[in-house]
Parts: sequence; structure tokens; C-alpha cells
Amino acid sequence: MDIHEYQAKEILARFGVPVPRGGLAYSPEQAGYRARELGGSAWVVKAQIHSGGRGAAGGVKLCRSEAEVQEFAATLFGRQLVTKQTDANGKGVYRLWVEGASDIKQELYLGFVLDRKSERIMIVASAHGGMEIEDLAEKDPNSLRRMTIDPAVGLSEFQARELAFQLGLKGGQIAQMVTILKACYRAYRDLDAMMVEINPLVITGTGDLVALDAKMSFDTNALFRRPEIAELRDRSQEDPRESTAGDHGLAYVGLDGDIGCIINGAGLAMATMDMIKLAGGEPANFLDIGGGASPERVVRAFRTVLADRNVSVILVNIFAGINRCDWVAQGVVLAYRELGLTLPVVVRLAGTNVEEGRRIIDASGLPLITADTLEDAAMKAVATRQQLAA
Repeated sequence: MDIHEYQAKEILARFGVPVPRGGLAYSPEQAGYRARELGGSAWVVKAQIHSGGRGAAGGVKLCRSEAEVQEFAATLFGRQLVTKQTDANGKGVYRLWVEGASDIKQELYLGFVLDRKSERIMIVASAHGGMEIEDLAEKDPNSLRRMTIDPAVGLSEFQARELAFQLGLKGGQIAQMVTILKACYRAYRDLDAMMVEINPLVITGTGDLVALDAKMSFDTNALFRRPEIAELRDRSQEDPRESTAGDHGLAYVGLDGDIGCIINGAGLAMATMDMIKLAGGEPANFLDIGGGASPERVVRAFRTVLADRNVSVILVNIFAGINRCDWVAQGVVLAYRELGLTLPVVVRLAGTNVEEGRRIIDASGLPLITADTLEDAAMKAVATRQQLAA
């Protein structure tokens, strides 16, 4: 689960990371009031969306008067901001963050991520911040510094100081960096985070380190024990299909194709999408109904897939172990009748109670297309889609 910049800053500030003073605004008038409240002669107005690249997309601006703050805010509210990290529809802007402008002498990059290879938290840092980490890795790979943290020991001060030295920091900046690194590590560890990123972490004209931007994402599977984090969820920034599916325990990711997929098991789902591509089609989604899928759960899966208006064919591919083919078959028949389906549905069943499942499909009298293998199912789904397009 992602959160907004201002939320990440509030969290990190509680752990000891220095951040600029700022205020949240839900209207242009409120944005102007925030600028007046903060004081000074220049302010940075930032669109709050779950995406990087806001500046290049016109979502961040330095303003030098209260009137300019209000005028820029008025152009952002309600706008669908399209960045290089969003799809063509972009993300809706419904809140802004206004903070006092900072005197920037140097920009650094700092990130905490899970390194699955070493099974440890890894710090990634660079003396050149202000750009995406992918761009940094491509343009100046030698600037990246990596350090893993032993979970039994935690982040030690000598590690933090070593990283500060590698980034070229001096004097009091080293102590400041140690404080920031340890604070980020505690926030990551204590809140079940998946990523903590500060970009840029700036050195100001007075030599102080300040986090000008921050991102945090969290392990969705751990939110049940982090209610204070779950409350920060902003559904307006999520694909409604994915959030609705998640609420019902379904793993769903929307794609750009037109063959809807209802499958059990992430591995089988990936293999099915690959087979659809190999057959010349394009999957519309990744959807894993999970184990022990009841007929009602199958119906919810159909509702989720049908929420995508691009879907022209639905492919149900079940290899039952924990699941039962007869339950899935009942769900397919129930969905077809309850939802008034008119789209072609290809069904491939294998595994536990497969004979009973096939009997239910055959006895339904519905125009369901059956398949014996994964390859057969993908070929039939693609062929059906091509016939509809002809």
C-alpha cells in the first residue's frame, strides 16, 4: 500500500527525520492560507498523488506570492495528472501540499528496500539525488552505494557513518546523516514497510540535511496489525477494480488486453497469461481466486473481471488441489445465470473432483466452451476473440 508524500513526511518526522514545515490544502483558497500561515516569500506547491515524476508532469511549482499559489492550485485540483509512472489515465489530484521553499546546496538520494537475494533490508544511496533511481542507475551507476543490514543487529552507527563518508559528507553532516539513517530504518522495521525513499535529501545553504520529498509503501499483508497505517489508504489513487478485488480477498492486477482471466494460483496465472500471449492474444488481467474458492467467490471474480469493459472473452483455468473443480463449476454456472453473461466463457478444469466439475458444466446447458489443457484453453480463448473481432 502506498501513501502520499505528506503522510510519509509526517511518519518519518515522528522517527526523527528533519522535514520542511508545510500544510495540506483541499482547495485553492486553503492553499493560499497555508502559504500565509507558513510565512516567507516563496513556497513549493505539490500535487499529492501516488506517483513519482510529478515535477516533470507539471504537478510541482515554486510560487513567489500567495496569489500565484492559489492560481497554480486552481489548475491542479480535479486534474488527472499523467506522469511516466502512471497509465494514460493518470492520477486524480484532490489534495495539495504547500511548504516553504528551501535553500538547496546539494541533492542526495536515500532509499531503504527489501533485497530478496540477501533476504535483508538494503540501503541504496547516492550523492546525486533529484532524479529517479532508475535514471541514476543508468546515467551514473558508480554513484550508487549499497549496504545491507543484519536483522539480528540492526543498523549500527559505524555502518551509518561509513555510508555518510562514502557520500562525501563532513563535520556535523555525518551525525545528521546517522540520525536520518537510523530513523528511516526504525520506521521501515517498526511499521512493516516495503520501501522508504527520500529523494531528494538535500543539504541546505546552512549545511543541514532536510528531506524535501519522501515516499513510503507498506506490506499489505501486515496492515491488519498496523491500523494507524491502514487509515492512510487513499482509494482515489487506486484502480477501483484492484481495490474492490482486494477487499474480497482476490489478487487482481488490471492489464491492457481483452481476454479476462480467472485462475487459481499465481504461478498458473502467469503461465496462462504467457500462453495467451503465445497464442496471439492479450490478457486483460491477472486474477488469482486463491485456495478454497467457494461458488460465491467465483461469482465475485466474474464481477471483478467484467468491471473491465475491454474484456471480450473470459478464460477460467483451474488446477484444483485445495480448490475443488465442482465448487468452481458451480460458481461458473451461477455467475453465468446471475450476471446475465453474454460474453464467451472458456473453462478448463483439472485436479480435485474434476469429473464432477465437468459434469456440472455439461449438465448446465449453457454455451460454455470447455478445454482439456492450458494450451487448448488459451488457443480457444484467442480464437473466440478473433471470431468476435472479424
